[in-house]
Amino acid sequence: MTENDNIIGTEPEQTAAPTRSGFVALIGATNAGKSTLLNRLVGAKVSIVSHKVQTTRAIVRGIAIHKSAQIVFMDTPGIFKPRRRLDRAMVMSAWGGAKDADLIMLLIDSERGLRGDADAILQGLKDVHQPKILVLNKIDRVNPEDLLKLTAAANEVVEFERTFMVSATTGSGCTDLLDFLTDRLPEGPWYYPEDQISDLPMRQLAAEITREKLFLRLHQELPYASHVETEKWEERKDGSVRIEQVIYVERDSQKKIALGKNGDAIKAISTASRKELSEILEQPVHLFLFVKVRENWGDDPERFREMGLEFPRG
Repeated sequence: MTENDNIIGTEPEQTAAPTRSGFVALIGATNAGKSTLLNRLVGAKVSIVSHKVQTTRAIVRGIAIHKSAQIVFMDTPGIFKPRRRLDRAMVMSAWGGAKDADLIMLLIDSERGLRGDADAILQGLKDVHQPKILVLNKIDRVNPEDLLKLTAAANEVVEFERTFMVSATTGSGCTDLLDFLTDRLPEGPWYYPEDQISDLPMRQLAAEITREKLFLRLHQELPYASHVETEKWEERKDGSVRIEQVIYVERDSQKKIALGKNGDAIKAISTASRKELSEILEQPVHLFLFVKVRENWGDDPERFREMGLEFPRG
């Protein structure tokens, strides 16, 4: 080689990490914080949250992108001892979602521990063959010694690959959880476009938002016998959207509760829902709510299809 020869240097090739994707079923007892955790992991609101138990009725898929992975979380209805047909449909949906997933993530409320439904869910998981991880939520409210005891007790019943301790409210521990899921899911192409955060149709999401406001406003007065459907959706020339929704209840007495004195309750629900929908859609929203009585809607197969639930026979 002479001094006139050119020496060409090359940088080491940067190999991109392979893409990964998969479905993670998020199961647990009612009010364990599943919807709050889902919204935290996705980074946006995709599932409604209220202090009323059994708020989530059907499987809601929230899509998170973390590093090279697309993680599709399946927020299932809380698992509990069913009493009504709707209860049975919700529990069926939860277990069905768990058995369809690549990985099962059991969320336990650290304050409640294994009391009640949590222990029954652990027993049920013995017959589910997918890999499982345990997530203890609300750890900021429990001392560390109790968390370790809870971890040991749960792992005695079911063999979990890993245990994570998180606070869905503050986000503590959530990054470690996402890191693990990213490495754990199988290699493969993403299932959804990069900018999609849920597979819930916007009309259905809008109905869920209004149902959340209904629960938050009337959680003490109105029983579970209420359902919201988006009946009309009109994109207007001025860039706004007109939405008409119907709140179905089972009796006239429930209709009076939903309307409130001088219509105060329905106005407050409409205002809160319209505000949030405007933020989500990033356009002005004209929301019109109507309350109708439909006796025994909880036994109507069509209402179950609207909610994305299978109608239990018998």
